[in-house]
Amino acid sequence: MIRIGRRLPELPPQSERPDWVEADPRFIAEATTRAMAREGGGWCVLDASHRIGEKPRKLRVAGRDLVVFRAKDQVVAAPNACPHMGAELHEGRVEDGRVVCPWHGLALGAEGRGTWQCLKTHDDGVLVWVRAIAGEALTDAPVVSPRPERFVSGVVRMDARCEAEDIVANRLDPWHGTHYHPHSFATLRVTDKDPDRITLRVAYRAIGPLVVEVDCTFHAPTRRSIVMTITGGDGIGSVVETHASPIDDGRCAVVEATIASSDRKGFRFARQVAPLLRPFIERRAARLWVEDVAYAERRYALRTEVRSGALRVVREPARAGAAAAPRR
Repeated sequence: MIRIGRRLPELPPQSERPDWVEADPRFIAEATTRAMAREGGGWCVLDASHRIGEKPRKLRVAGRDLVVFRAKDQVVAAPNACPHMGAELHEGRVEDGRVVCPWHGLALGAEGRGTWQCLKTHDDGVLVWVRAIAGEALTDAPVVSPRPERFVSGVVRMDARCEAEDIVANRLDPWHGTHYHPHSFATLRVTDKDPDRITLRVAYRAIGPLVVEVDCTFHAPTRRSIVMTITGGDGIGSVVETHASPIDDGRCAVVEATIASSDRKGFRFARQVAPLLRPFIERRAARLWVEDVAYAERRYALRTEVRSGALRVVREPARAGAAAAPRR
C-alpha cells in the first residue's frame, strides 16, 4: 500500500479489538433510531437533476406513481394518471411546459386541473426533490447539508427491497467497509463515535497499490439521509450524500450523490470536463451500492422475520453424549 496525496497526522495506537467486536449492534441500533427520529419535512429525492428533462418519466414514490418532467425553469411532479380517463401520462409528450395525454391530447401543467394537482419540487442543482411523504411536518424546502461551491458530481439510483431505516443503518456501520468492499477500501479506522456523528480515517484505493487517505465524518441530517463529509486530507469539504426514498412498503430507492471538490490546481480542468468524469464517479459508486443494497436487503429480511416471529434461533450442537438442544 502506497499513500499518495496529503499526509495526515499520525493517529494514536489502534485498539486490537477486531471489527466484529467494534461494530456493536447496540450502538448501530441507537444511532439508527436517533436518525429515524429526525424530521424529513415530507421531502425525498427523485433522481439526479441532469436526468430530469423534458421527456416525461414515471417514478413511484411512497405508493404513488408520479409523472416527472422539466417545464422550462421548473420540475413538475404530479399524478401519472390523466384526470380525464386515467391514461399514463409518462407515455405522452411535453409541449409548451405541459404534458400531453397520449390518449386524448389533454395538456396538463404546473397550474393543475381539478383534482390533478402538482406536488412541490426542489432542484438544488445536483438532485431533484419532491415533497410527497404524508404524516410529517412539512417544510418549504428540503434539508441540504453544506456542499462545496465548486465541484464535480455523479449520482446513482438503485431500487432495493428494504426500508429507509435499512439504508441509514448501512451507512452507520462503517466497520464493514474493508471486509465487504475490499476493492475500494484498503484501511478504515473509526476514530470517534457517538450516536449523532461517526468520525473515521479511510484509505481509498486509487490505482493498484496507490491509496488516498482522508479523514471524514458521517451524520444523518434527516431520517432519510446520511452525509459523509471529508474533513482532512485531499478534497476537504467534499461530500457523499446517501438518500433513501420510499417506493412502496418494503421497497426503497437509494439515491447517492458524490460531490467532489479540491484545491489542487488541476481541479479547474476537472470541472471543465465534468460530464466526461461523471460516468467514472457513478460507476465506482454503483459498484459499492450493488453490495450495500444486498446488506440493506438482508437486514430488512432479518428484521421482518423477527417482527413476524418467523426467525428461528438454532443452538450449537450438543456435545457427544449430551442431549440435543431443542430448537425454538
